[in-house]
Amino acid sequence: MCGIVGYIGEKEAQPILLAGLKRLEYRGYDSSGIAVVLPKKDSISIRKSPGKIQALERLVKSKPLSGVVGIAHTRWATHGAPTQANAHPHLDCSGQVSIVHNGIIENYETLKLQLIKEGHTFNSQTDTEVIVHLIEKFYKNIPLEEAVCKALKLLSGSFAIGVISAREPNKLIGARLGGPLIVGVGKGENFLASDVPAVLGFTKEVIFLDENEIVVLDKDNFQVRDLEGKTVFKNITHISWDIAQAEKNGYDHFMLKEINEQPKILESLINSRTHKETGAIFFEEQNIPEARLKEIKEIFIVACGTAYHAGMVAKYALESVCGIPTQIDVSSEFRYRDLLIGAETLVIAISQSGETADTLAGIREAKRHGSSVISICNVLGSTLTRESDGVIYTHAGPEIGVASTKAYTAQLTALYLFAFYLAQIRGVLSVTKIKKLLEELRKVPAHQVEILKLQKNIAKLAHKHSHLGSFLYLGRNINYPSALEGALKLKEISYIPAEGYAAGEMKHGPIALIDEYRAVVCIAPASKVYEKMVSNIQEIRSRKGKIIAIATEGDKEIKELTREVVYIPKIEEIFSPLLVVLPLQLLAYHIAVKRGCDVDQPRNLAKSVTVE
Repeated sequence: MCGIVGYIGEKEAQPILLAGLKRLEYRGYDSSGIAVVLPKKDSISIRKSPGKIQALERLVKSKPLSGVVGIAHTRWATHGAPTQANAHPHLDCSGQVSIVHNGIIENYETLKLQLIKEGHTFNSQTDTEVIVHLIEKFYKNIPLEEAVCKALKLLSGSFAIGVISAREPNKLIGARLGGPLIVGVGKGENFLASDVPAVLGFTKEVIFLDENEIVVLDKDNFQVRDLEGKTVFKNITHISWDIAQAEKNGYDHFMLKEINEQPKILESLINSRTHKETGAIFFEEQNIPEARLKEIKEIFIVACGTAYHAGMVAKYALESVCGIPTQIDVSSEFRYRDLLIGAETLVIAISQSGETADTLAGIREAKRHGSSVISICNVLGSTLTRESDGVIYTHAGPEIGVASTKAYTAQLTALYLFAFYLAQIRGVLSVTKIKKLLEELRKVPAHQVEILKLQKNIAKLAHKHSHLGSFLYLGRNINYPSALEGALKLKEISYIPAEGYAAGEMKHGPIALIDEYRAVVCIAPASKVYEKMVSNIQEIRSRKGKIIAIATEGDKEIKELTREVVYIPKIEEIFSPLLVVLPLQLLAYHIAVKRGCDVDQPRNLAKSVTVE
């Protein structure tokens, strides 16, 4: 969850480290800090502060750091409150070794007690500090990387770390087990980071470290080894993302920018994966043989959060289009089930970052059962993509806002295309039928543009209801997941209690919540369950509920039932989640802004959950 940045080169490290931290703040913003080697003084100097990175910026402005080697960290707190003492980087007793860490050390209490007995002094409540003291313990007459390896072998849990030493000022060490870590390869300089955005603007050439690997960097070279000291050859990956994609570009918030990016992302994704004339669908990275896919008897989808909601929509689509029984589970539950899966099961893992700890654990369990795994992912070279049998990249660009928006619709689009592809190779649908479905899917980006033109009206609607104490979201069939996603967005960024329900379940409890003090968002586009949704709206109306409806343009019946309607263009029911989600995203966004909430960095959350 935390963000790590490291630099070694010929330039001043402080501004580079700060720039990297700013692009990683979505990973955690409880505290932040920087450590720089001062070679002339044979020491390490640290600046750290609780709160967001702006606080650290003010601190280093008054007390700057000068040096060409350093590490930095933005924290999502696990062990210990978000205080200055608990902020990273941490020092050993000598003040000559410093470390930053993302992850959780499960056996830190045992290790800490032993280290205290040996005379080590601890200055924080974090689990991280045991690592730097273990390194100190072994760092006698051996190189820093060897001491790091010895220390890491004693740890239980997960980690990605960056380490510097005043004794070896021309080295920067990184290592990972569980937490993501990349190397940015430059000219006369090299970088260490938790995620790609941190190095954009400095280099687009990166190396993705795998589990149990350690990297030794100087300004001109890098060497990757396993924890036993064996050299590992690594390919350099070129990142196509542009630095501008990680900037706000005039928008007030990253979230708003990312909401407005969705039409172009979907258009590009569809056009790059389909042939307009023939209706053919192709995935360059999909390496599972067609013969294997033809043998699949069931599909299991695993994901977390918003990606889980995308998976729920995919379940409807896969069963409808392909006729394959499909189950879905949150990754944190899937990994602990007594799984009844095997070689005839296809597991689809969905993750924006490709580093979600529970999802990674889930696919590893699936592979132990002999199942094939295909991942839907945004980040090139991420751990999930490397460990999957096949991959479909969404190519949505960096998503900085913690509440996911464009990643969701890109995942949905990729999943629709995969469903059609699967139906194509299994002979379930004719070429003519697939072409008609693709023609309808190609209309979605233009329809989204039309919805985005309603932003001012949606903002007015949001402001009108921003004072309410809770929201209820109702949807049916393929838009039941849309209700869950709408509620999640509101909870994440406005902190208003919100629940999503299958509308047919309203009479089984949620109807008790209906009164004039809460809003009920009813997702009611044209569909086979439309009349059922109208009945639900009638029931809410009779109990004085405040109804906000999302309906298909031209629907006069809905207008008679409630004045608060957001209309979406007419679309085939199967694709309606790609349209209804935009008003839901905008409604949540404008409510949060009206309430004065930090939209891009909501409290207690982080973008990528890399610990269990």
